[in-house]
Amino acid sequence: MSVEAVIFDWGGTLTPWHTIDLQEQWAAYTRVYDRLRADELAGRLFEAETAAWARARDHQRSGTIDDLLREADIEPSGQRHDEAMAAYSAFWAPHTLIDPDAPPLMTALRSRGIKVGVLSNTLWARDHHEEVFRRDGVLDLIDGAVYTSEIEWTKPHPEAFRAAMTAVELDDPAAVVFVGDRPYDDVHGAKEVGMRAVLVPHSAIPENQKGHVEGDPDAVIDRLADLLAVVDGWSRA
Repeated sequence: MSVEAVIFDWGGTLTPWHTIDLQEQWAAYTRVYDRLRADELAGRLFEAETAAWARARDHQRSGTIDDLLREADIEPSGQRHDEAMAAYSAFWAPHTLIDPDAPPLMTALRSRGIKVGVLSNTLWARDHHEEVFRRDGVLDLIDGAVYTSEIEWTKPHPEAFRAAMTAVELDDPAAVVFVGDRPYDDVHGAKEVGMRAVLVPHSAIPENQKGHVEGDPDAVIDRLADLLAVVDGWSRA
């Protein structure tokens, strides 16, 4: 079957993988929110995030940054919070830059009449992701996006992938290609719903985020630019 949509994972796929000190990201927030308790609060937020990703791995349950803040007894509202979130976003800014291959790839896919989608396991709100995509000039190249912070499930749960299909207005998984860096979340999850899956195996995924099984990708690529030839080949088949 020809390809009608390509749906991308975000972190580690559309944006290259960076190994981050995850407690330091929270320290960027807490130093602004409450300097006297910064280390304590950062530790609590790190523990809450670690538990959230364990729930995503083991039970495919989603969460949000607001959930983590409330677990640490921080109310996610008010001027202090807004200023702390600005510091948090600034910490992440250099680690969220789009892969240089992505804009021309997305443009080429859409020129072929192939829709472009995004499905990300994320704690961040849609607004945050859209700000990043707008900054990097690709927001208008995305036909539909699903962020698990907005739905009940995370990848590899089938409902997350079905939500992504709905976002690009398709209902036949055989016409969809999913591209991601994680053999469990991305490849296994996509294959389970009947999509073709392409692995970009460059991310240093932490051991505690690796899944229980690994999917068998239909293709493995060294860089995003290599995807176009794969998709063209499937469309001609």
